[in-house]
Amino acid sequence: MRVVYEDNHIIIVYKESGEIVQGDKTGDTPLSETVKQYIKEKYQKPGAVFLGVVHRLDRPVSGLVVFARTSKALTRLNKMFAEGQVHKTYWAIVSSDKQREERREVATAAEFATAEHWLVRNEQQNKSYAYDHEVPRSKKAVLRYRAIGHSDRYTLVEVQLLTGRHHQIRCQLAALGHPIKGDLKYGAPRSNPDGSISLLSHRVEFVHPVSKERVVVESPLPADPLWSNMIMYR
Repeated sequence: MRVVYEDNHIIIVYKESGEIVQGDKTGDTPLSETVKQYIKEKYQKPGAVFLGVVHRLDRPVSGLVVFARTSKALTRLNKMFAEGQVHKTYWAIVSSDKQREERREVATAAEFATAEHWLVRNEQQNKSYAYDHEVPRSKKAVLRYRAIGHSDRYTLVEVQLLTGRHHQIRCQLAALGHPIKGDLKYGAPRSNPDGSISLLSHRVEFVHPVSKERVVVESPLPADPLWSNMIMYR
């Protein structure tokens, strides 16, 4: 666990791919418990440590996770996330082979395009399906995206979420013909060696719920050297 921002009310940490934010049926130690232990030891707190979970990242995704250290911050952050006042930017490495590029461009450099789909979540499969029109049980999903880097085989895409749906980025990029590298569930041809998918919660920006100061935090890059190479040749 790597702490990238911390004050009396909020702590933002870097989540490695493979970590879970909250406990689940696997019984693996969640990131929330690791953060609690960090706070307990650093500040020598007796008894239980308060920590509020305000959002999650899928297990194979890496990047920034925001936690609340006080109940006041938790209540306000929950409201801010619900109202879209917390702005999150993601980076994804996607397939960009010639065949897919002929089908549909990701976006031209420096220009954002908007993708709109209607997503239906299949809970048994833990997967969402995208449609270009409204269907029963669907929810509208909207994001903005642009290409910010290229290699012979991949494109680095920047994504801004305008809605928050189950597996939204993974599902919508796949629907555009560009599955995220390593994401077998959404059409990638092969997995990443470490079981990750190449999706990074890169940047978070918001007005602090207590101090009202602007908070902007960027994530470190994952260990995979492909990330560094893609950034180098942006």
